Amino acid sequence: MMKKFSIFALLALILLPAGVMAAGAQAMGPMAGNPDSRAATVSVSSAQTLALTDDETHWLTYMREEEKVARDVYLSLNDTWNLRIFKNIAVSEQTHMDAIKTLLYKYNIPDPAAGNGIGEFSNPELQKLYNELIQQGSISKVEALRVGVIIEEMDIHDLNEGIATTQHNDIKTVYSNLLQGSLNHLDAFESTLTKY
Repeated sequence: MMKKFSIFALLALILLPAGVMAAGAQAMGPMAGNPDSRAATVSVSSAQTLALTDDETHWLTYMREEEKVARDVYLSLNDTWNLRIFKNIAVSEQTHMDAIKTLLYKYNIPDPAAGNGIGEFSNPELQKLYNELIQQGSISKVEALRVGVIIEEMDIHDLNEGIATTQHNDIKTVYSNLLQGSLNHLDAFESTLTKY
């Protein structure tokens, strides 16, 4: 059985400058293939923050689109195979995208996903990855579930890289929450694969 976790229970306290309030939170109960998650909508002030290193900026920008790859692939594979796990985890991936977007706004970094639709990416590497994963996942349900494993293993690796390169506690906290989500997603995909 998958562990439940609260994605951003302390997001407003850790991520935002003093005086910025969470505008609202929407909780979603546990469903098959998706851990208990919460999406926080936040309002970001123009308070000054410590500058980011080039590595920190790179990973925030990259992770915003990498989480979009996950969401978009899962939405597309759900349309193809109508497997509940893809629909449920896509919802969680949206909360991951939103968390990174909040950090981009906080640190005044342009959003690479702005204006891009499903399956559209600013990063050519991630565009190619998306196309390859969709092609593989279209072969069969088993291959689609294997794509889920590939995505989550990639996310886990990259989130660990991001954690290792940042000195900002708010960024570490968000990455750590996303990492726990990816570990739960990986468990869900691997468990579902055993049924096929």
